[in-house]
Amino acid sequence: MSALFAKNKKPAATGGKIDNVLGANTTLTGHLKSDGNVRIDGIFVGTVETAGNVIIGECAKVEADVSANAVQVWGALKGNVTAASRLEIMSSGRVWGDIAVASLLIDEGGLFRGQSLMGSGDERFLIEAPGSPEVEVIELEGETAAERPESEEEGTKDER
Repeated sequence: MSALFAKNKKPAATGGKIDNVLGANTTLTGHLKSDGNVRIDGIFVGTVETAGNVIIGECAKVEADVSANAVQVWGALKGNVTAASRLEIMSSGRVWGDIAVASLLIDEGGLFRGQSLMGSGDERFLIEAPGSPEVEVIELEGETAAERPESEEEGTKDER
């Protein structure tokens, strides 16, 4: 089997060097704010905010809200995740909390419990909800407006 499909891959940086490391024998409580990449291998309670990426190592226990470009979880994370690009829950990863991400990957064996919101939120629905009235969508100089057609029962004028 090629190395591409190997199941025993180890945590790797999700883009660039790791600027901040919380070691395996370390416990920290507070607000961690950084512009670079962060790796947590110990116990962390609080909030994590970075413009870079976050890696939560296999032995890590994190109870925090995490906001980053990308988040990769090998250990345990209890808290909400906001990722501008991607959340990866690896085979040993466990996430309990709500997520708002552009992309989500859950490896076989990974656990996710919570609600997910993906994308920018301005996508149009491609399928009409059951029982909803027909809606026509019109573009008005960059804005979208919805018009509901009048039914004959509501007193539309009969022009003859």
